[in-house]
Amino acid sequence: MPPYGNEPEPSGQRRDVVVAGVFLVLALSTPFLAPQTQQSISTVMQVSVLQPFTEIQRRFEVSRLRAENVDSMTARIDSLSAMLSTHAALVDENRTLRTLLGLAERAGVEYLPATVLRPGTPGSESMFLVDVGREDGIDTGSPVVGPFGLVGVIREARSRDAVGMDWTHPDFRASAMIEDGSAFGLVERREGGFREEERLMLNGIPFNQGVTNGALVVTSGLGGIFPRGIPIGRIDGLAEQQGDWRKSYWLAPVVEPGAATHVLVLTGRTDDDVSMVWALDSIR
Repeated sequence: MPPYGNEPEPSGQRRDVVVAGVFLVLALSTPFLAPQTQQSISTVMQVSVLQPFTEIQRRFEVSRLRAENVDSMTARIDSLSAMLSTHAALVDENRTLRTLLGLAERAGVEYLPATVLRPGTPGSESMFLVDVGREDGIDTGSPVVGPFGLVGVIREARSRDAVGMDWTHPDFRASAMIEDGSAFGLVERREGGFREEERLMLNGIPFNQGVTNGALVVTSGLGGIFPRGIPIGRIDGLAEQQGDWRKSYWLAPVVEPGAATHVLVLTGRTDDDVSMVWALDSIR
């Protein structure tokens, strides 16, 4: 065995030393060579020893360009999505305004157009503001309607604006009837486990009175608040039966209050039958 400390160098280390020496010699001697020889040496180096390094650099550059392209494409997609979302909202609002305009033309000057504002505070989910008030002829108890039917009623009229409640409010009541006048009852809100489960119910239908599922329920004109004929909802199944003398039915509302942004407010009391005002809009 060779003495300690004199082990032969591994062949790999010797090769590295030789390669390093060759590079050192080339580096020192190249400046003194002819330009053509320098170019030849540079070409050989690029296609041999330096090729792995140039390939790594090329891949890094390709990856950087791809990352930039992805970022640019993502920004374009986000911008396009925002544009489409805004466009869809504008189209929907334009459709609502056109429908409301047609309703206003049929309803007459007694119905004043207004914009709905939601307070957005806890406990006021069933309340809304309209940008018209006493100066415009609005009074407490004025019905609030939309393109498809009843939205709610004004609860407090102020000089230039008013506070209203929609059908999801616990105090909401409306005297109602089946559209053909075959049965009369009272529409009220029934609370669910969650706000999304709140429903409308038609109470007081005689036990022996047949009611067709899907029949349109409108205001009856009784009680002096709502004129006769404003759509409220459609029969959506039997809710409960009280003995042998009265039944109650669930209603599928024709208006979702949270989606109402533009409405009409009745500026006075009327005993007229207004059912023909919604004759075209109530059928979805």
